[in-house]
Amino acid sequence: MKKAISIWDPNIIGRAIGDSFKKLNPFTMLKNPVMFVVEVGAAFLTVRMAVNLAMPGAASDLAFELQITLWLWFTVLFANFAESIAEGRGKAQADTLRRSRTETHAKLLRNGKPQVVSATELRIDDIVLVEAGDFIPGDGEVIEGVASVDESAITGESAPVIREAGGDRSAVTGGTRVLSDWVKVRITANPGETFIDRMIALVEGAARQRTPNEIALNILLAGLTIVFLLAVVTLQPFAIYSNAPQTLFVLISLLVCLIPTSIGALLSAIGIAGMDRLVQHNVLAMSGRAVEAAGDVNTLLLDKTGTITLGNRQATEFIPLTGIDEHHLADAAQLSSLADETPEGRSIVVLAKERYGMRGREIHELATKAAFVPFTAQTRMSGVNLDGREIRKGAVDAI
Repeated sequence: MKKAISIWDPNIIGRAIGDSFKKLNPFTMLKNPVMFVVEVGAAFLTVRMAVNLAMPGAASDLAFELQITLWLWFTVLFANFAESIAEGRGKAQADTLRRSRTETHAKLLRNGKPQVVSATELRIDDIVLVEAGDFIPGDGEVIEGVASVDESAITGESAPVIREAGGDRSAVTGGTRVLSDWVKVRITANPGETFIDRMIALVEGAARQRTPNEIALNILLAGLTIVFLLAVVTLQPFAIYSNAPQTLFVLISLLVCLIPTSIGALLSAIGIAGMDRLVQHNVLAMSGRAVEAAGDVNTLLLDKTGTITLGNRQATEFIPLTGIDEHHLADAAQLSSLADETPEGRSIVVLAKERYGMRGREIHELATKAAFVPFTAQTRMSGVNLDGREIRKGAVDAI
């Protein structure tokens, strides 16, 4: 099982700190009216403190002014950091997908000879050779050969599928793995246009939409901010009339305490965190609106079980027919699976060894007295001819 990316990963923390300062752009902060007011206040106090430093007698108030200014900047940066840290895991997932794409190599056929190149160098109409155990380097179409392909990483379907030239089973997707045989694939998508690239864009959440509840809450927070702003502005005339005028540092810090700063700071992070929780379970949410709508779902209908199963089928039990000894069945199943390199075949060998203590026999140990039939996508079965017995395992119609 793929290890989950910790939100406290040093790479995520480092990126979030950098993004916190990038988000100080006023045009970015305008999307959050509450924090925009805090940033304007912090910037104004910074300028005012610099002006006061050039005036005599300012040293007595410097510590207080510096403390208020730093706390306001810290509030703004913390809000940006919370949003950035919520985005961090999604970006880390995207980096993992991007890295898996760049680290994949392809056997590009030039003049009939394979040449190893990076998958990112492939272009439309390039021909690549993909053999058993190789990852398909890009989206394409099979033009020669037939192979069993594991597409669980893309589709969630645990059962391998057959891909062959011609017909409607010729399309292949980059990132899937060939389990047996070989195929020649004609690339049909340039870098940046593949299915993996679209997955990266979804994970990064570049086109997130604000939910109706988030929009309504933003309007409410903006309204409250305006009300408290008017209240603070009117305090100064009353203070002057009472011979107790207040400094701008006191008034602005009072405003920041009155307006719903905490909610405004964490509002954007809440929606991102919801999308991130889905990403942890390999579910891509197109927007925060989708996450919010999912909260109202009571019943979920799926078209097939394959989309929610583990993409690595394992044998769990031997079920013999009436009159057949289970130990005898396990022995025959293990023998017929020695030449089967698929996950199912390997798991049968392991199950027989763990449950019945059968030693894992290797092909080379029996090579002198046995004839093995390896699993292929064409035959869809494997087996062995040993001591006058012909043992086969595979699809019912193939056998």
